[in-house]
Amino acid sequence: MSMIQLHSYSKKHDPFPLRYVLCINYNFLLLSFNSLTPIIRMTSGTIMNPPSGKFPITKICVLLFITILYAESFSFLSSSSIFKFKRCSTNSNYPKSNNNKTKEVVPNVSWFHDEFVYEPEECDFSNGKWVFNSSIKPLYSDTSCPYVSRPYSCVKNGRVDSDYRYWEWQPEDCTLPKFNPELALKKLRGKRLLFVGDSLQKSQWESFVCMVEWIIPQKQKSMKQGTHSVFKAKEYNATIEFYWAPMLVESNTEFFIIRDPKKQIVKVDSIMDRAKNWTGVDILVFNTYVWWMSDIKVKALWGSFANGEEGYEELDAQIAYNLGLRTWANWVDSTIDPKKTRVFFTTMSPTHTRSADWGNKDGVKCFNETKPIGKKNHWGSGSNKGMMRVVEKVVKKMKVPVSFINITQMSEYRIDAHSSVYTETGGELLTEEEKAIPQNADCIHWCLPGVPDTWNQIFLTML
Repeated sequence: MSMIQLHSYSKKHDPFPLRYVLCINYNFLLLSFNSLTPIIRMTSGTIMNPPSGKFPITKICVLLFITILYAESFSFLSSSSIFKFKRCSTNSNYPKSNNNKTKEVVPNVSWFHDEFVYEPEECDFSNGKWVFNSSIKPLYSDTSCPYVSRPYSCVKNGRVDSDYRYWEWQPEDCTLPKFNPELALKKLRGKRLLFVGDSLQKSQWESFVCMVEWIIPQKQKSMKQGTHSVFKAKEYNATIEFYWAPMLVESNTEFFIIRDPKKQIVKVDSIMDRAKNWTGVDILVFNTYVWWMSDIKVKALWGSFANGEEGYEELDAQIAYNLGLRTWANWVDSTIDPKKTRVFFTTMSPTHTRSADWGNKDGVKCFNETKPIGKKNHWGSGSNKGMMRVVEKVVKKMKVPVSFINITQMSEYRIDAHSSVYTETGGELLTEEEKAIPQNADCIHWCLPGVPDTWNQIFLTML
């Protein structure tokens, strides 16, 4: 192995101990052809008689080098631990939290090197714990970012306690990089990113926009809001968009023409009126879950609403969900070119409407909860594993690759981070009297900044 090869090898694998490398470097030019010949003969299988007289230091070094090289090589190839150890390579200068209190985190777009290595098969971000870190400084607030909707603006709506903003997700087997806005915009340069789904997906979109918009000069950004909302970063020729489609397929309640969930009828085979707005996009992020859980049964209809709403069938939620997702999957497979568009699916966001799930038998929903659940692998009644299996089975059969942004388990712990009573109902903020009633707590949606920011940390890393 030449010195150039040695340098290449040491960059790709764990470095050799310094003393061996120094030994080889020091003696490399001193080696004569005669002293190398017996070594070559030995390695090629020829029996070599030991030379008479003193054994030169150069030969000792070379022999030692070959011994170490082969030992290191076989150790590297045969070790099974490398397949078990999960690691995400990140910039070593990036702050890591190992204790409850860490070095102060200041928004600084120079934190990251934008070529860190991420291997999704080696990193399970969903397995970990929430660690309190009082030095965290969120990249935005609901007062600094003008795009946070009122239902998620907990501080503006009167929430006084702030601990829920200082918990950071710490995966068990790898490091989750902080969200770097400049890196995010670089990755999106010349691209369209579109979030499609319900109000929980909308909060993820708002979180993403808020985490990048503050580094963009005012004249270099714009926002258009509606059913199809578009945030534009002009300097980067990038858009971060959201399309309202809470069930992905059509229903008669999604635009609140009919507000009673019990009168909801879902067209499980119809998606084109919505999906025609999802083409020509570089990155698609879908979600749908909570709207399918409004009742045990779902009224499913085939055909057009123009033909009337009679003739629907009442199906179990999982069966209807499966039919709707298959319609979505067929559209993706028949329309999306995986060479041009990446497709993601955000797993279900847990609801916390039953306090007995986490042992608070005297509580009501998530009202007045101020700390995450500490029990590892907690799983409450607000996350339906059967529905998750439906998504998994549908995606497995698809031709176009779909990557899961797995947020469910990590979000299960966060009973403290919902909008609770610091929200609105019917377009009006809750009054102080209404805030005192635990049943009014919204334990579905999340405060911003908050848990959806962590979802986007994972999403950016996957990009």
